[in-house]
Amino acid sequence: MRTATARDGMEIAYHVFGRAQGEPLLMVQGLGADSRGWALQRVPFGRRFRCIAVDNRGVGGSAGAPRPYSLVEMAEDAVAVLDAEGIESAHLMGASMGGAIAQFLGVEHSERVRSLVLACTACKHHDWRRELLQEWADAVQERGMSALASDGLHWLVGPRLRRRFGGWLNLMARVLLQASPAAFVGQVAAILDAPDDVRFELCRVDVPALVITGSQDLLTPMGDAEELTELIPNATLFELTGAGHALMVEAPNAYNAAVLGFLKEQTAPTQLAS
Repeated sequence: MRTATARDGMEIAYHVFGRAQGEPLLMVQGLGADSRGWALQRVPFGRRFRCIAVDNRGVGGSAGAPRPYSLVEMAEDAVAVLDAEGIESAHLMGASMGGAIAQFLGVEHSERVRSLVLACTACKHHDWRRELLQEWADAVQERGMSALASDGLHWLVGPRLRRRFGGWLNLMARVLLQASPAAFVGQVAAILDAPDDVRFELCRVDVPALVITGSQDLLTPMGDAEELTELIPNATLFELTGAGHALMVEAPNAYNAAVLGFLKEQTAPTQLAS
């Protein structure tokens, strides 16, 4: 684990793996998840890229960050990580909340972004999603992270995987949601406080973008992905059939193939040699 110093002096943890001479790929996870959320991407992406996986404020090695959190602040943290590694620009992959953070980076720090992968994410709030996230935060505050083991799982994992693995998914949910209750509540607050007006600036994103979503995603459904694709000038939409919100865990082979295929098109030929 390495650390970068953010603007406010907070030490932001991150992990580096993969090809030392490969093009850099910055990876930002979602609500409650630290860099371990990319476990099933580590080997296939590491074969080609120099991967830098960030622990957002409140999770993993960045768990000691003081609240309140801010998604804009987390985007600045990611820039600090790039600076710490001496990287001028990188491919950027964000999932869920990490996808929202990636949007802020694409708008405010476009010169640092080579290409953009937005997985299972959205560019604006819906009343129903606001209410749901607040219900999660209230439940976690009252009963701890175990409060998400049933209801939260319904929103995060598609029905196909729930039928196939049943009770084992409670264990997977605990692996994915490593945050403390206080940090989880703080990240929810950061999501709910994030400005919606970033969507009006997405037209400024001038790099190729892949918007990827699961056909069974209930939390950020297809309409959110379609809106992102329409707003970003050079964006492509990819629907991963049968997967829910946690698509990189539910269908890792299909997810990895789709994203790596996109990134291959954006990568310099000299970087593709084995």
